[in-house]
Amino acid sequence: MATSSFSSLVTLLSLLSLPLATNAALYDTVIHTAYGDVQGYPAFNSSPAGNLTNWRDITVWKGIPFAATTAGNNRFREPQPAVGWNSTLYASNWGPVCPAATSGQSDYTIAEDCLNLNIWSAANSSSAKLPVVMWSYPAESTAADALFNGGGMADKGVVFVNYNYRTGSFGWLSHPQLSQEFAASPGHNSSGNWGLLDQFAALKWIRANIADFGGDPDHITVMGQSAGSAATYHIVNSPLTEGLIVGAIIESGVRDPHDPLASTVAEGYISLEESLEQGIKFLDYLNVSTIAEARALPYADLVTSLATLGSTSEWTFTACLDYYAIPSTYYDSLVHGAANQVPVLTGNTKDESGATYGLTITLEEYYADLNETYNGTWIQRFLDLYPANNSITASGAYNSQWTDRSKVGTYLWTQLWKNASNQTVYNYFWNHAPPGQTQGAYHESEINYVLNNLYDTDLPWASNDYKIAATMNSYWVNFIKTGNPNGPGLVHWPACGTNASVQVVGNEFEQATVADPAKVKLYEEYFAGLKVY
Repeated sequence: MATSSFSSLVTLLSLLSLPLATNAALYDTVIHTAYGDVQGYPAFNSSPAGNLTNWRDITVWKGIPFAATTAGNNRFREPQPAVGWNSTLYASNWGPVCPAATSGQSDYTIAEDCLNLNIWSAANSSSAKLPVVMWSYPAESTAADALFNGGGMADKGVVFVNYNYRTGSFGWLSHPQLSQEFAASPGHNSSGNWGLLDQFAALKWIRANIADFGGDPDHITVMGQSAGSAATYHIVNSPLTEGLIVGAIIESGVRDPHDPLASTVAEGYISLEESLEQGIKFLDYLNVSTIAEARALPYADLVTSLATLGSTSEWTFTACLDYYAIPSTYYDSLVHGAANQVPVLTGNTKDESGATYGLTITLEEYYADLNETYNGTWIQRFLDLYPANNSITASGAYNSQWTDRSKVGTYLWTQLWKNASNQTVYNYFWNHAPPGQTQGAYHESEINYVLNNLYDTDLPWASNDYKIAATMNSYWVNFIKTGNPNGPGLVHWPACGTNASVQVVGNEFEQATVADPAKVKLYEEYFAGLKVY
C-alpha cells in the first residue's frame, strides 16, 4: 500500500473514532443537568406531513420537573425547588397534569406533582445556543395537548418549551392565613397567585438550565394564547421576572385597559380583597376552618368542589392584584412602563371575544345586546355606525361591532405601550378558518399554524393550510430570533405606528386599517369615559 493511501486510511479511521455528540442529535446524548442526568428521544420516527425539513435532528424531553410536588404542605404555596434525582431520567412520557387543568383529564395522569415541562430541540450539541421560546397554554389545557407540540418550532432552529401550571383553587386561592404565611417567607402580605408564580418558576428554570439542551438562556421569548397570553403579559409586567426575557408574543390577549372586557377576558384579574373574601367562603364550603385542614383534604375533594362551583357565578378562581407578582394595574404598568421593556407581537382572531361565525340573531336581540352593553347616547352612536334592519344585517352588525372592539382595543393598547416604551409592537388579525369545523377563525385557531404542527392535529388539512402554516411560522420564528417578524420571502409587516393599521394574516397577508376611522374614534371616545383597569 502506498504511503499516501495508508495515511488517508489512518485519517479516515481517526475521524470515524471521534465522538459523535458534536454532530449527532441530542437524543444520542445523556444531558447532565444540575438536578440529574436526562435522556431524550427522537421526536419523529418518520417524516411528518407538512413543512419540516430537519425532523431527523429533533429531540424531545418530556416530563422534566421544574419544581417540587404541590401536594401536602406545598398546596397553596409558592412553587418549591425541584428535587434532584440520582439515576438517569428517561424523559419519554408526559408528566402528570395539574388537577382541574383540563376538561379532558381522563386522557392524562392527574397528580399534584405536576410542575413539569417538555423541551423540543434540534440542537446538535449543548453549546448550540439556539433561541428559546416558552409557551404558556390557554385555559382548560395541558402541556401534553397535541395542539402545543413543539416539533414545528424546533425544526426552524428554536428550542421550544411548554410546561404545566396550577389552575382553579390550586392555583389561585387566597386566604388571610395564607397571606400571613406568605409574608413570613418572601416577605409580602398577599396570597393567591400560585399559578402565576408557577409560570415565573418555569421561566427561571429555563433560564438556569436550557443551555444543557442547546438553548441560549440569554435569548428567551415568552409566548402564549388566551389564558397563556395572560401568563405572558404578567411575565412582561412583573419585576419578579425582570431581565429574563427578550420578547413576548401575546395571542388573543391585550386590549385597552379602559375597555370593561379587560376584566373578563383571559388576562382579567380581581382585587386581592375580593380574592381573600372568596377564599374564606371557599374554606367554609369545604367544611374546614384552617389552611392546614384544606391541605390535608384529598385533591379530588377540591376538584369536585370546583366542578360544582364552576356552574355558578359566585366563584372566580383567577389572578389577583397583589402588588407583588402583579405589581400594578394594567393601566399603571402601561403608563409607567413594564418591568420588561421588550418587543411585543400581539393580535386577535376574527371569530372570538363576542363575534361568532355563522351567527343568526333577530333584530330585537341585536338591540337588546346594544342596550345591555352600552347606555345613553352611546347606543344611538353605535347604531349609526353598525346599523341593522333585519335578522341578516343584525347578525352582521353584531359580529362587526365585537370584532372591531377587539381590533381597536388592541390597537389602543399598542399606543399606550408606545408612550412608555421604545420597543416595537407588531399587531396582527387572523382571519383563516381551519378546515373540518364550523366555528370560523375561532379562538385558538391560529395555534396549529403558528407552531407549524398540523401533523399532530386530526383535521382535513389541504395544501393551502400547509402554505399558510409555513408563512405564519416564519413570521413567528423571525420574531423569536430577532424581535422582528420580517424576513426574506414574506410580505412586509410594519411595526405599529399611529395610523391604526394591522397586519392581516391567514387568508391573505397584507396591511389593512384596524377599522373605519369613525369607528376607531367612537371606541376611543367611549373607552375614555370609563374607569381604567
